[in-house]
Amino acid sequence: MTTRRLTPIDQVLINADHALRTLFGRPQTTERPNPAEDIPEADLTDEQRRHVARLMRINHTGEVCAQALYQGQALTAKLPDTRKRLERSAKEENDHLAWCAARLEDLGDRKSLLNPLWYAGSFAMGAAAGLAGDKWSLGFVVETERQVEDHLDEHLEQIPIDDEKTRTILEQMKADEVHHAQIAHAAGGAELPAPIRSTMRLTSKVMTGTVYWV
Repeated sequence: MTTRRLTPIDQVLINADHALRTLFGRPQTTERPNPAEDIPEADLTDEQRRHVARLMRINHTGEVCAQALYQGQALTAKLPDTRKRLERSAKEENDHLAWCAARLEDLGDRKSLLNPLWYAGSFAMGAAAGLAGDKWSLGFVVETERQVEDHLDEHLEQIPIDDEKTRTILEQMKADEVHHAQIAHAAGGAELPAPIRSTMRLTSKVMTGTVYWV
């Protein structure tokens, strides 16, 4: 059985479809159940509900960015094995995207209006990392997941203690991020230079500070 080689136009259409699914449609997930599905809703005050919703909006946008990064990296990855690892991790990140969207709906809030902008920027960053070489692309995954892990820890500290629905989702997301970082590191991910790591942290701060409100 022969496999048709994808043309540049095929790649453009595939990535456009993925972007539209991520931003406006139903992303392709691994079909894992939502870990908070059967957990009862906590009795939150209006202020707590607004704050938790805004935190989950940030997490949802973070997953939008993760999709864009992985798709950009997979597009420019040199080795097929690297591409497969990135695509598998991206599909698992789609689970997070769906869970965050569901939690936002539960809390009666909306997604960020700036998601298309963050997707475009993250896709460009991912593609650039892939062009730099697979070891740097995988290293980018490692550093991204480490920073996301720290970011989730900060949110877990702010979630009301009795909000088990939100807490359970964030804890499962954190476990997956740690796993993705371990896979990328074991596959040969290189340690990124300090200036790049610092730039990534600064970009993340700009994103979280903006998306909390918009």
